Formats: sequence, structure tokens, C-alpha cells
Amino acid sequence: MSGAAFHLAIPVTDLAACERFYGEVLGCPQGRRDRHWIDFDFFGHQLVIHEVESSVTDAGSNAVDGHGVPVPHFGVVLSLPQWETLVAGLRAAGVEFVVEPHRRFLGTAGEQATCFLRDPAGNALEFKGFADPDGQLFATDSGAD
Repeated sequence: MSGAAFHLAIPVTDLAACERFYGEVLGCPQGRRDRHWIDFDFFGHQLVIHEVESSVTDAGSNAVDGHGVPVPHFGVVLSLPQWETLVAGLRAAGVEFVVEPHRRFLGTAGEQATCFLRDPAGNALEFKGFADPDGQLFATDSGAD
């Protein structure tokens, strides 16, 4: 690991279905596991799915660039080629999108490709793609450097 990795633990109601989703659909390598939880390497970050009996994963949505963005959500920022490859794999796997893959904030410093989907437990995920992730992630259109 070359830097700080983010750790996120989320609730899932069907451990086996979510194991297939994160492992096979998203291609995340599996780490440690126990009877009721599994670690995944989520694009260089530690994601732990914890099996629970019930969970509330949807607090609503918020309008962003004309789309209803599910809240809460989590995800990862990728380069555009990585994002395009991921989206192609998601489409091939028949994943249903909450917000279809598209470009937003066109012509701004924060222009990005994005899509939203839910895992089998209902947790919302966002995948973003930037032409220059390091330069654009926190860029503003203020003109200040």
C-alpha cells in the first residue's frame, strides 16, 4: 500500500449475494473473512461487508445535475479508461443502474463520467471517471490555483 487507504464497513442482508457482487461483478479481491463478514480490496481500499438481519440503506435522494442521487452512497474515483471498462463489465453482468452512466458538469473543471447502482443489499455505489483524476477531483472553476 502506498499511502492511506480508506476503510468502510457496510451492512448487507445476504452475505453470499454480496460476496458474488463485490467479488465477481466488481472484481474486488477477497481478503479475510469470518462467518458473518468479508473484507474486500475495493480498488485499493478496505471494504468490509457485515451480514445483518435488516438494514436501512436509503435515506432518499438529492438532485445533482438533473439526476436523483441516492443518499447515502459511496464509491471510487477512476480514470476515464478504467471507468469505461468497469461500466462495460457492469452492463455485461446485467447490473441495473439507479442513474445510468453519463457525463455531468460538462465544460467545467469538475467534468466527470458517473453512474450509480445498488448492491444486492441496497447499498448505493457511485463510480466516477475523470480525464485527470488527480487534477480534477477537487478542482473548482474559480480560476484560483
